[in-house]
Amino acid sequence: MLEIRTDDLSGEPTRNLLALHLMGMIASSPPGHVFALDLSGLRAPEVTVWSVWIDASIAAVGALKTLGDGTAEIKSMRTHPNHLRKGVAKALLQHILQEARIRGLKRVSLETGSGPSFEPALALYRAHGFEDGPPFADYLSSDFNQFLHLSL
Repeated sequence: MLEIRTDDLSGEPTRNLLALHLMGMIASSPPGHVFALDLSGLRAPEVTVWSVWIDASIAAVGALKTLGDGTAEIKSMRTHPNHLRKGVAKALLQHILQEARIRGLKRVSLETGSGPSFEPALALYRAHGFEDGPPFADYLSSDFNQFLHLSL
């Protein structure tokens, strides 16, 4: 059974999974194209982080960063390697989108990369209605990154 909870980033399992996420982004992205938030960025007041747990094991993490204009950005989505293909990411994404709707947001966006390591996440987002679109916030377009948007 999955439990999704707001996470204060104080627990070692969450911090370890976020470190794994950041290392994965660095390994899969060209220099200068990693926009994953570190712990200090995830602790910003405009960011809410959730973790997913199966029993006492962390299964995933994800965040929503409000952008101040009625929109928000999904950040730091990562499923723990021991919990891949169990529906964990889908449940977390649905939770984040429901929270965005409760907050009255009009759009949720995300920036991600290109290549095989990004394909599973892209498939998940597109299956939930996200569509390719222009850069947002302070992002600039490149041959590597992609921008997806979902109107709520």
